[in-house]
Amino acid sequence: MSEETQVPPPTTETPATHDWEERWSRSRARAYYFNRATGESQWERPANIENIPVATKMEEQIRASHLLVKHAGSRRPSSWRKEKITITKEEAIQALKEYRDKIVSGETDLPTLAKTESDCSSAKNGGDLGLFGKGQMQPAFEKAAFALQVGELSEIVETDSGVHIILRTA
Repeated sequence: MSEETQVPPPTTETPATHDWEERWSRSRARAYYFNRATGESQWERPANIENIPVATKMEEQIRASHLLVKHAGSRRPSSWRKEKITITKEEAIQALKEYRDKIVSGETDLPTLAKTESDCSSAKNGGDLGLFGKGQMQPAFEKAAFALQVGELSEIVETDSGVHIILRTA
């Protein structure tokens, strides 16, 4: 007696059984796919998976500008302003306190100051980072930015990139 072997039909995973989500690349201005479980990302939509959720809905996005001061201990201690950054973290914090004081006093505004003093490439846009959602920024930056009200300026925020002040704009 022979036993018949049946090959199961290809399955289509549902959102409950996969970890893929669609994200938006600001640098490439196109969607990409990110697997939360493995950290893998790819440009092509994963095969045999329907209903890939979009990582962030518009109502969960905010817009912010920032001014970043890098220091010798930053993840990448170089910027468009200076090839090798050698200042200490304490010096970076002191500079940022002075910048923040100028903004709060009305002497200048963050976009103007960011254009000349920020170590982030967003300086050319006055520090504007555009719209972003949860999971797109470093955790400390995200937490601070989402806690702000529109028009509110943060205290100093420390990340692996350096120290920041953040202005929520939308």
